[in-house]
Amino acid sequence: MVSSLDPKQLVKKALPVQKISNPTSGQNFINLPLDKKLQANIQKKGYTTLTPIQEQAVPVLLEGRDMLAISKTGSGKTAAFLIPLIMRLLEKPLAHSVLIVAPTRELALQIGEEFKELTLGMNLRWATFIGGTNIQSDLNHLSQKPQVLIGTPGRLLDLAKQRVLPLKQVNTLVLDEFDRMLDMGFIQDVKRLVEMIGSREQTLLFSATLDASQQKLISGLLDNPVEIQIDPGTSANEHINQETIQVADGEDKFLVMKDLFQDSSLEKVILFTETKRLADRLAKKLNQNGISAGQIHGDKSQNFRNRTLDEFKSGKIRVLVATDVAARGIDVADVNLVINYQMPMTMDAYIHRIGRTGRAGKTGRAITFIN
Repeated sequence: MVSSLDPKQLVKKALPVQKISNPTSGQNFINLPLDKKLQANIQKKGYTTLTPIQEQAVPVLLEGRDMLAISKTGSGKTAAFLIPLIMRLLEKPLAHSVLIVAPTRELALQIGEEFKELTLGMNLRWATFIGGTNIQSDLNHLSQKPQVLIGTPGRLLDLAKQRVLPLKQVNTLVLDEFDRMLDMGFIQDVKRLVEMIGSREQTLLFSATLDASQQKLISGLLDNPVEIQIDPGTSANEHINQETIQVADGEDKFLVMKDLFQDSSLEKVILFTETKRLADRLAKKLNQNGISAGQIHGDKSQNFRNRTLDEFKSGKIRVLVATDVAARGIDVADVNLVINYQMPMTMDAYIHRIGRTGRAGKTGRAITFIN
């Protein structure tokens, strides 16, 4: 398969990061009509001023409206839908009432972690259901009657087919990164889940990009929705320096890349490949050359992926080699550089990959190798 991208699209100077990183009206979380414990947990996480997506989404979602929300990676989308959902759960703490579906295991786990931190001391129950984990532990979680179910489509469907996941009780459905979910890989799973749930009070679709071809599906999922588009992900984060490196015929691409790591300031680097096999090969080769690396992709067990991510976050390894499974849902602070070892197939894939750097008001850097 050949990439559809023009290399000229992958070169761009970062705009200077302004001192105020969120161009909002400056609304503070403290001024929102939220539960005291939720307010305390928000402050504990260091959230003060609402981001643009939060400022527009939170008040509307507190009213219980359906929503289609598009905002770039790293803009605070997860908190934008979790905070109103938590408020509604405090009013009606029904078991199995909220279902949050994510396209990747990592994103599902990240949403679960965010929910846990926002609901400390609030007696709300949640559970994550993802592939690569023990089904028995899923059954144990379900026996606790969690109010919030978070998971990937395949595992959720497996549990529903076994009649242990009571989807009919779900009254709020959230599809996070719905553009990926509604693509050819997930569309049938999503349709089956929606059919099993049936009528519901609220449906939320959140993503960084919007594909016009999905409009019919989106319209069928939402009832009189509020639509919000803030910096829709048709272009990459403007705070990322984007460059390409041309590899000449006969030149060893790995050696060209290895030279980049002479820069000791590159402490956290994500290296993207198109195939799992190449990810394994590059991680092994980097380690053999004294550059600590680990890999995550679909063939690795969930425990392996979690452990590798933890090592990357803590600085134990310098390079995370990944396939596109990692391009969504991995929120690692201070990634210095994203390297595309091969040209991504689409602009959408490119945007999500390089969106792992230049987050939280910082300038990032992305390099794409061109053969």
